[in-house]
Parts: sequence; C-alpha cells; structure tokens
Amino acid sequence: MTTEAIPSKLAEIIDEFQELTEQDRLQLLLDFSRELPDLPERYNDHPELLERVVECQSPLFLTMEIGEAPERLVHLFFSAPPEAPTTRGFAGVLLEGLDGLPAADLLAVPDDVPDRLGLTRAITPLRMRGMSAMLGRIKRKIRDAR
Repeated sequence: MTTEAIPSKLAEIIDEFQELTEQDRLQLLLDFSRELPDLPERYNDHPELLERVVECQSPLFLTMEIGEAPERLVHLFFSAPPEAPTTRGFAGVLLEGLDGLPAADLLAVPDDVPDRLGLTRAITPLRMRGMSAMLGRIKRKIRDAR
C-alpha cells in the first residue's frame, strides 16, 4: 500500500515518532498510554460487547461503533489495565489516529503501522505482534459489519 492510505492524523503521529530517538519514542508511547480514555459507561455492565485481543501479552479489549452508510464513521473504544503501558500506548495511537474516520479509510491503513512507529528494536517481537493484531482486529470487525 502507498503512503496515501495513511490518514493524515495517523501520519502526523508516525512522523512524530520518527523524529525522536528510540528512547524518546518509548516516552511518547507512554504518553499515549496515559491519555487513553476509560470506556464509556454504557460498556461497563456489558463485557460481552468487548472483544479481547488475545495476541496482546496484556489484557486488551476493544469494541467499536460503526455509523450508517455512506460514510460508516468508526468510533473505537479500548480497555487495558494501567499496568500495561505498551499495550495502552498503541491503543492510544490507534484511537487518536483513526477514531471517527470512515470505515473505508480504516480498511486502507497499511498493516505495518506498528513498524512505522520505529519501535521494533525497543519492543519485543511478541508485543509488536500484539500491536499488529489490534489493527487487524479492527479491520476484521469492520469487514464483518458489512
């Protein structure tokens, strides 16, 4: 896929990561972790609406709301414990970079977004797979909702 498939907000985040040293990238990921909002109250009593991303080392759950055609705007929601800053951080990146966009735009996002953040040497391959799985799960849920 080409760079044009990356939504502008997400492209800005990737650029921000790329401009930093490896250590500073980890700090930025931690910042995204701290900014991840809690789930909306409407999900608190409905855990069955959340899907666990089992590829993540830490427990991470996600759900989404997809609006009506033609745009089908997607809103993302994540839940991960504070003790899982890497997982929460990447969820925060996806939330800030993709939330509120049309479903077609999310489906066009390249699968290698985690690699583009420049964290492959600083984060274990298992955690990187978890990050890729989050994006993959979002895309699958969008395709299944058609």
